Amino acid sequence: MDFSLTEDRRMLSDSLNRFISDKYGYDHRVKVAYDLPFHDTALWAEMCELGVLYALAPEDAGGFGGAGFDITTVFEALGRGICPAPVLGSLLASKLLTAAGADQSALLDGSVRYAVAIGELDAPYDLDAIETEAKDGKLTGRKAVVYGGADAKVFLVAARSGGTLAVYEVKASDAQVTGYALIDGGGAAELFLDATPGTEVLADATAALEDALDAGRLALCAEAVGAMDATNEILLDYLRTRKQFGVAIGKFQALQHRAVDLVTEIEQARSITILAASKMGTEEQAKFVAMAKTLIGRAARLVAEEAIQMHGGIAMTWEAAVSHYAKRLVMIDAQLGDVDYHLERVIATYAA
Repeated sequence: MDFSLTEDRRMLSDSLNRFISDKYGYDHRVKVAYDLPFHDTALWAEMCELGVLYALAPEDAGGFGGAGFDITTVFEALGRGICPAPVLGSLLASKLLTAAGADQSALLDGSVRYAVAIGELDAPYDLDAIETEAKDGKLTGRKAVVYGGADAKVFLVAARSGGTLAVYEVKASDAQVTGYALIDGGGAAELFLDATPGTEVLADATAALEDALDAGRLALCAEAVGAMDATNEILLDYLRTRKQFGVAIGKFQALQHRAVDLVTEIEQARSITILAASKMGTEEQAKFVAMAKTLIGRAARLVAEEAIQMHGGIAMTWEAAVSHYAKRLVMIDAQLGDVDYHLERVIATYAA
């Protein structure tokens, strides 16, 4: 099977990689990623003009993509530049709005920033444990680690309505939103709801929420592949130029073996991400996304640790780009389910 990018996806990848390299370079990224709103709002508008968000939605929802490989094309480019733009929240929101058949033109053109509030302190990953309740159009509860929520204007909130999960649209102005930076840059928020008014967007939304989360997990896997590629390039350049005893340390056989092992891990991560992307929209989607997230979590952590160790002390400094890539790679494992959580999901598919 041919997994090479289509011409449209290749053009999108080239445009987005060039945009991030030219305008969202390392120095600018570090300057904006750790302070409110944790990304560059002016560059967000420019990025949306490239059609990035339209690539995440199907044609019948107003986009021109929405397939697994559209998601991986966008997020691999974001990972390569460790771009803090809140695209993940937009992807999750687009999936839910598509399932609801709702208009999402304002989301896709970037004029209205959406975020999706699913996880809670006692239910970071498991939908069955969600306690936020909706009654008579009022929502009560607390949502934790809402990605991109710091400056979102609209939240799509998962809440219990009777015996089922539903999705409600909540205006940021009606809720209490506390934004903060993640350790790797980029923003998240805590969302506090106390009889907060909300409009039901999707009833009996469990399947739609799972589908959206799977899309988000695939996106994180692709982002990790891009970040691992970039980290490896930084490492190889360092091994070629750093000298000890008058010899480039890349000449040392022990480091050569470790570098080769990392390339193997990255290519395995790329392969499982491609496989998971090919399974989106099928009955095997959840299983293969869980497999990918499990392998990616391990590989990303290994690449981060090895890159830091082979760089030595300089890799622990703020000025070293590898330190920021390493933090992002480790954080990706924790987002939308870590290695242990997804390993249990994989095991469950074989035990069924």
